[in-house]
Amino acid sequence: MDCYAQMLAQLKRPPAMERFARLYGHGEGKLARHLTRYTQLVKVHEDLFHANEKALYLVSAPGRTEIIGNHTDHNNGRVLAAAVNLDCVAAVTPRDDNMVRVHSEGFPVIELSLDDLSVRPEEEGTSAALVRGVAHGMVKNGYKIGGFDAAVTSDVLGGSGLSSSAAYEVMICAILDTLYNGFVMDHILRAQIAQYAENVYFGKPSGLMDQMASSTGGLVTIDFRAEPEVQPLSFGFNEAGYSLVVVNTRGSHDNLTPEYASVRQEMQQIAGFFGEEVLRKVRPEQFQQNIGPLREKFGERAVLRAMHFFDENERVKQMVHAVRINDLAAMFDNVIGSGESSWMLLQNVHLPGIHQPLSLALAMAANMLRGKGAWRVHGGGFAGTTLNFVPNEMVDEFVARMEAVFGEHACYVLDVRPEGAALVFTSHE
Repeated sequence: MDCYAQMLAQLKRPPAMERFARLYGHGEGKLARHLTRYTQLVKVHEDLFHANEKALYLVSAPGRTEIIGNHTDHNNGRVLAAAVNLDCVAAVTPRDDNMVRVHSEGFPVIELSLDDLSVRPEEEGTSAALVRGVAHGMVKNGYKIGGFDAAVTSDVLGGSGLSSSAAYEVMICAILDTLYNGFVMDHILRAQIAQYAENVYFGKPSGLMDQMASSTGGLVTIDFRAEPEVQPLSFGFNEAGYSLVVVNTRGSHDNLTPEYASVRQEMQQIAGFFGEEVLRKVRPEQFQQNIGPLREKFGERAVLRAMHFFDENERVKQMVHAVRINDLAAMFDNVIGSGESSWMLLQNVHLPGIHQPLSLALAMAANMLRGKGAWRVHGGGFAGTTLNFVPNEMVDEFVARMEAVFGEHACYVLDVRPEGAALVFTSHE
């Protein structure tokens, strides 16, 4: 039996349904959807690559949601994040050379050789840059690499605010680790390699939170003070009667890299005033005592953004404590406080101009959820998505009202995924 027939047979067995339930949640509809999704992916790989005699692997990496800790990771702050049950999945086989071929649904085909791992300026902003960057990061850290053929599908849609880029980077790292190292890499190093690819090869100055949440899985608090300290937490929002609903306001992230970069740069300018590289190394009282000189030197916006960092870092501590003692009211107070701080101090909810979709989505959520749930800007901001904690009995109404304004399928009703990057199935099991 060839690898495709073996995999298709395996997908129909009860253990596969148990695996799907763990990754994507229970429910007949969910299990049937992912069985169809994986089956189609295997058939696409067969049509494209005809690798019958090879071992076939199915590798997954999830998107993520940022619960709290907006724009703190890049200055070594604290965050609370979670992997979600949307993911990037690859059907992949190894090659006997260093060529990589990736066919991603809806995107141009990638073909490149891993014989050359140098940074290529012409690849900046492309998936090819991420593949080359991940491979180089693995080699630098002593891991083996090699060529592969992959068919990829993703329901972590670009622009959804759920970090499709981090899911892709982490998946590529997991593919190379699976094929050539036996899937042994530590989840923290996998996240760091993915971030390296995005920063150095792709050209986006992201922090580490997205990659860490995707790589690790579950609900986690991460302290980036020195080496990332990752602590898993246990809290079931659905069990508490709430759904996580992300609203995609359809604002484009295109051409916004300078806006994201300015947040990090201005925080680091404030840190530099005190002889430090990041704000985490500055004492809050030092900052408070020097607001006048800082304002004169760097302007009000940089000072306000630094205020946000110090407040948000403390808010994450309070949120983690609330999670640990199951204090839902305190959790929601901190989520709303985070959103207000992002809007007023960090100033990443809208850009100057007449188009303010995030502001409208937040105002609508506040009207519907005040006293019942919580809402905040999600992820990088400026465009994209909001995160809302909606009582289960209100989800249908909430989604209907949001989609009446922002369009059909603008809302994602999510669960926390307990597993990060994963080797889901292999054909020889």
